[in-house]
Amino acid sequence: MQLTHSHTAEFNRQSRKKSLARLGGQRFCTETLPSQLRLEWLKEVIGKEYANVDITPPNTMPLYNDMLIYPWQQDMRLSPIQSNAITLERLDQEPTEIAQDCYFAVLLTSGQYKLEQGGREVFLNGGEMSFYDATQSHRITIPEQFSKILISIPRPLLDKRLNNVGRLTATKLASASGIGAVVASMIQSTVQQLDQMTDVHFQQLSNPILDLFTLLLSENEVELSTLSRHRHFALLQIKQFIHLHIKESSLDAAAVSAGVGLSIRYINNLFYEEQTSLMRYITTQRLALTQSYLSNIIYRNLTITEVAMQCGFNNMAHFSRIFRHRYGVSPRAYRQQQLNLVR
Repeated sequence: MQLTHSHTAEFNRQSRKKSLARLGGQRFCTETLPSQLRLEWLKEVIGKEYANVDITPPNTMPLYNDMLIYPWQQDMRLSPIQSNAITLERLDQEPTEIAQDCYFAVLLTSGQYKLEQGGREVFLNGGEMSFYDATQSHRITIPEQFSKILISIPRPLLDKRLNNVGRLTATKLASASGIGAVVASMIQSTVQQLDQMTDVHFQQLSNPILDLFTLLLSENEVELSTLSRHRHFALLQIKQFIHLHIKESSLDAAAVSAGVGLSIRYINNLFYEEQTSLMRYITTQRLALTQSYLSNIIYRNLTITEVAMQCGFNNMAHFSRIFRHRYGVSPRAYRQQQLNLVR
């Protein structure tokens, strides 16, 4: 569902003022401030209303951001936003405002949008939707003027409806057809008709939209479960390839990628789910192999350098450093300790 910029101009200035007053909304806009004050003001507002973030303003245009926030039932909020290019990165700290303990559904109505969270990244064009956790690290990169609609959903509202909601963040929610198209259309229509609605009617729309959005997430969760099985088998394939080639010093990310036919980015995303990375996993496996060599009397005639090289290491200083960091002693001292135990 491609939306034109004319369709995403939510309402004119006069009707916007009326809808804000009638529906209890607020407006936060940088245009009321001198340019030198806008950045810190915007960080403060976003930190209070959405999430604590670092902001990188655009180099090619002035910093401009216009946010409307309408309160909904059950502490949900609807926020049409228009802005110039901007980059937002979630700071590594606990939420300081209750408004931050939320999930955010995002419908991009014009422009382009990149969201990164949980080792995943999603690219949106106008009319497409995604979803993220405001309390977790994330990065939003928007390279040009854009408009979007955010729906703030308090954590308990979704957590009691769906399990493992965090698995769905930074994924594209299908909005071109099916239930996704219904959800996107209803959100967009609600914003376009704000100047025509009473507060009672507006409030009554929050629960149906939440129900539809939950249904959309459920549909994506089923698809993700199927995808997870594929990812599980892909990870097994990658680990098997690594174990077969672990003794080769040339085994690196590019070699693994070529060997299994998957991109380095995708492979690293798989390992991210296990709280590691591809190269960290390879190093861990090589260290485990050297540990077994050094503790086995069969290999006592090999020098430390020969053991390291047979296990895929080709930089002795690096090997000695990471071995000591992992096992607390040098490779030579470790070997002596282990061989003394078997005498």
